[in-house]
Amino acid sequence: MATFDYNGKQVYYEIYGEGKPIVLLNGIMMSTKSWGIFVDALSKDNKLILLDFLDQGQSDRLESNYTHDIQVEVLKQLIIELGYDKVSIAGISYGAEIALNFSVKYGHMVERLVVFNASCKTSAWLKDIGEAWNLSADQPLNYYLTAIPVIYSPAFYNNNYDFMKNRQKLLTSTVFSDKGFMDAMIRLTKSSESYNLEEQLKQVRTRTLIVSSENDMLTPKEEQYRLHQLLENSELILIPGAGHASMYEKPALFVTLVLGFINAESLDMSIL
Repeated sequence: MATFDYNGKQVYYEIYGEGKPIVLLNGIMMSTKSWGIFVDALSKDNKLILLDFLDQGQSDRLESNYTHDIQVEVLKQLIIELGYDKVSIAGISYGAEIALNFSVKYGHMVERLVVFNASCKTSAWLKDIGEAWNLSADQPLNYYLTAIPVIYSPAFYNNNYDFMKNRQKLLTSTVFSDKGFMDAMIRLTKSSESYNLEEQLKQVRTRTLIVSSENDMLTPKEEQYRLHQLLENSELILIPGAGHASMYEKPALFVTLVLGFINAESLDMSIL
């Protein structure tokens, strides 16, 4: 548990374990605390590095709107701060798109990349979904009902409805009622509006695993198919039945995919 300075703002991170470094990047509503159930497995044979982006978790808040670029620079500063020339990066949703952006700009600093539930750009459709979130930001229950159910697959949500109702009570009475948190969520959501790497990704050569979910209602599987077309050195996996929050619906598979791809001695095995 530590912080570093980025342009006068304190950025929070955590480190666990020893071995090949993996930087694990949060989704938009997440913080380092969100990865609690994964820490032991991911740090058993690796150095696991968790990061709160600016406007997330225990990192400082910003005061005005920004783009993904600032989070890319925060990630670069973290890697430099820790003394690495190269790291492997895994991320989901917002964090996966920061990782893709980072690979465009600083590909020489990325060993391997695992991206879950991401796209190459923010479509008009997704932008309007984000606008609906922001318009509900001053009404905790409305925000929950607008933003949370669609994160999960219908099967997971329906089969775990008691859990989801408890989450509703918790979130609406805590962070979704916290003006500082919600103002940060609005800025984070707006930071994705201009995201578009469709042309730049064609130049990326980083070995990449793209993970898609069959029932992702925010970044549908067609978005990951497009990523696979654009990224020359990529592989694509589809998780049947899962929704956007694939790491929570399929946690063991999430760990297996991250560690299997990043720790594989060779990604070029062949029977020939």
